[in-house]
Amino acid sequence: MPLTLEIALTHIRERLRQTVLSVLGVTTGVGFAVAMAALMQGSQEDFIRRIIDATPHITVRDDFRAVPWQPADAVYGTSAVGLSSVKPKEELRGIRNPQPKLALLAALPGVAVAPTLRGPVVLRFGGRDVAVSLLGIEPKAEVRVSKLAHDIREGSLNDLYTTANGIIIGSGLARKLGAGLGDSVSLSSSAGTIRLAKVVAIVHSGVVAIDDATAYARLKVVQVLLDRPNVINEIRLRLDDVNGARALAQRIERRLGYRTESWEEINENVLEVFQIRNIIIYTVVGGILVVAAFGIFNIVSTIVFEKTRDIAILKSLGFTEADVRAIFVSEGFLIGSFGTLLGWGLGYALCRLLGSIEIKVRTFAEQTGLPVTYDWRHYAIAAACALTAAGLAGYLPARRAGRLDPVAIIRGAA
Repeated sequence: MPLTLEIALTHIRERLRQTVLSVLGVTTGVGFAVAMAALMQGSQEDFIRRIIDATPHITVRDDFRAVPWQPADAVYGTSAVGLSSVKPKEELRGIRNPQPKLALLAALPGVAVAPTLRGPVVLRFGGRDVAVSLLGIEPKAEVRVSKLAHDIREGSLNDLYTTANGIIIGSGLARKLGAGLGDSVSLSSSAGTIRLAKVVAIVHSGVVAIDDATAYARLKVVQVLLDRPNVINEIRLRLDDVNGARALAQRIERRLGYRTESWEEINENVLEVFQIRNIIIYTVVGGILVVAAFGIFNIVSTIVFEKTRDIAILKSLGFTEADVRAIFVSEGFLIGSFGTLLGWGLGYALCRLLGSIEIKVRTFAEQTGLPVTYDWRHYAIAAACALTAAGLAGYLPARRAGRLDPVAIIRGAA
């Protein structure tokens, strides 16, 4: 063992109580840093798994980011003619003749495409009326862009093909209506069309907003019900690389002209909340590490003050200024290292504890426990921060110790 390291160990053993307190400070900071990072990343990954997997990665809507010019504006917009009380041109909204567009998008690498017609309808069963969002889908295409088939608890997605006017309802919607598999419900649309539909499946996605207010039927059935033949209002895409959704959405919007939104854009407000939360929690944990660094600074400064004569003797024996600095910097790193090792254990224990807590929350998404992610990078980042703080806390008094004049110390002591 190097002599400088042996002297450093001797110094911190002599002040065992203060050393233990400083080590515990670092342990607390590292442990909470690991646990909070695991909890934050776990909650974000759980959000992506629950929300992003339950919804398309990219949605092409029958809308435009800029309001299209009316015919009168297009003809007289730049002239000196003034127009008033112009009646806008009435157009049926929707993506008409969607097949060429679907073929174009399906040809993109790593992309699955499904057409959808979404509209509001009223479901009636047993005297209960519930307003829902009805999605017209093609089951064979739907299995490629969503987890609908996987989330079905009763019945089958393919029963939409074998049952005339079949419908799939969410589990929450089934509870509201009191309807079950095989029951017939009445569908009423704003177009004035009323149809009876048979419940062929019940789906449970875990996202309350979907399970309580969404139903599914064949695309052709919904087009007839909403009186919109050969029209869809959404094209939903699922990507192999979810991180490339924003860039691809921008390319598709430039090509087709329709408003195209990625999952990041749709959930942008939630992602911003995650960023703010991360900053707050890391600031709090960083404060704990700073307090721990002050503890290390205090103990190393005290050792420097008490060992002034020893420093003079070491210098008179041939120790250089760098050797003296190394002794006291080593003390800071030793305390930081011991605290980091114990902090790793504390962080892992906290992660296990948090992951074992069961909660029952039913708001936007069902949650049965705290999501925790185990990632070695959390431990590495916490260790780097702790050792950096410990090194700085040890270096400041060590620099002062290295500059002490041994002659003046010995003469003053005499």
